[in-house]
Amino acid sequence: MRVLVIEDSVDIAEAVEAKLTRAGHHVVLAQDGISGEELAIHGEFDVVVLDINLPGRSGFDVMAHMRQQNSPTPVLVITARNQLDDKISLLDLGADDYIVKPFDLGELEARLRAVTRRHQGLAKSLIRVGGLEVDLSSRSARVDGRPLELGRREFEVLETLASHAGNTVSKERLYLKLFGHDDAGTPNAVELLVSRVRRKLDEVDVEIVTHRGVGYMLRSKSSAVV
Repeated sequence: MRVLVIEDSVDIAEAVEAKLTRAGHHVVLAQDGISGEELAIHGEFDVVVLDINLPGRSGFDVMAHMRQQNSPTPVLVITARNQLDDKISLLDLGADDYIVKPFDLGELEARLRAVTRRHQGLAKSLIRVGGLEVDLSSRSARVDGRPLELGRREFEVLETLASHAGNTVSKERLYLKLFGHDDAGTPNAVELLVSRVRRKLDEVDVEIVTHRGVGYMLRSKSSAVV
């Protein structure tokens, strides 16, 4: 997952970043509402972690502006115990879930996975496409019951394509998910990673189809039109 954390408490932000990074996620930090809102609306993130009390612009304003700009990115709100009444207003504004300080970092990660699954229309963390299984919780993949060895970014390619199996994912979306706006990824990086994953799926009943000028689709070979 690409996660945007908008939190002005350095201790909390760094603890969340460390936990999610160790779990294999890509984390971007913003410490005020203005820069956080800009990233949330124009960045390509799987989920946003949003504190309520922020300098520059409140979590309420960030949440409202995101939905006014038709940003569909799911949002998990961080709230203090004395702000519990505020959760109703934030949920009404379009937040997807909330967690109360102090919180367990493991619970936070689990809630983020659940929020992104719901957003993608996935009831479970296990995606099956033909003989391929992609486990979003353990960030692992199996082919006909055998582990599939993948690097971190290779898994992110497969995770993204499997989450949208049967639909084309744009090259730009893949690039932003893999490298973000500030990463020094090369123009051919996406093609190289897709090629690597495609080779590892050579003997599986699934395939990655290239739609030139558009993007890539993961599908079962049995679903291909002959």
